[in-house]
Amino acid sequence: MKWTDINDIAVELVEAHPEVDPLKINFVDLMNWVLALPGFDEDSRHCGEKILEAIQQAWIDELT
Repeated sequence: MKWTDINDIAVELVEAHPEVDPLKINFVDLMNWVLALPGFDEDSRHCGEKILEAIQQAWIDELT
């Protein structure tokens, strides 16, 4: 997975952290959780606030 695989990342985050409210996670933790996902293969330098916002929103959408 890459940073642009936002929906796939959101699904993986739901499965990896089912107890977490995505509205309450800070972006530093979110980035670290994405980097730790199995199959994620991209550098943290390619990530920015807009990508993290999109991942957070996709995670929220996945829960609703």
